[in-house]
Amino acid sequence: MKFFKNYILILNLTCVSPILVAQTAQADVDAIKRVVEKESTAYFNVDFKTWAECWVQAPHAYWSYTDTSGTRFLDGWEAVKNSMTTYFKSAKPSSGEISNQWLEIRIYEAGAYVRFTQLAIDGTDRTETAQIRVLEKQNGQWRIVCMQAVGRSTAR
Repeated sequence: MKFFKNYILILNLTCVSPILVAQTAQADVDAIKRVVEKESTAYFNVDFKTWAECWVQAPHAYWSYTDTSGTRFLDGWEAVKNSMTTYFKSAKPSSGEISNQWLEIRIYEAGAYVRFTQLAIDGTDRTETAQIRVLEKQNGQWRIVCMQAVGRSTAR
């Protein structure tokens, strides 16, 4: 009888464990999407406090943006924070819509790689960017540590 109980327990763990792993992975994917969307929305709404909460505030943080005018990059949280504080003081909120086409989300233990295309339409302008985010999970929360965006040119 003891053998049978142990067999049933092992069988249950074998069947239930992959389901729990899949549910946990999907919860992480959903949380990652939410933090990326929250960060983008805060950026367009010129909400520095919420935007900064989405970031790992550490020396290895990195931000970069490339478009037809050139490339801008910020290395380390202090540089990101200082530059963005200046930007947020002078920027005007956008009333546009943001949509993301998720291309790839890969999770590696407490790290994640995210690749997506973002379309921002605000009535006067349409901006499409190819974006990459690297995230770290700290204290159970996903935060962005690296952002790269490349503006897609309208020229073909």
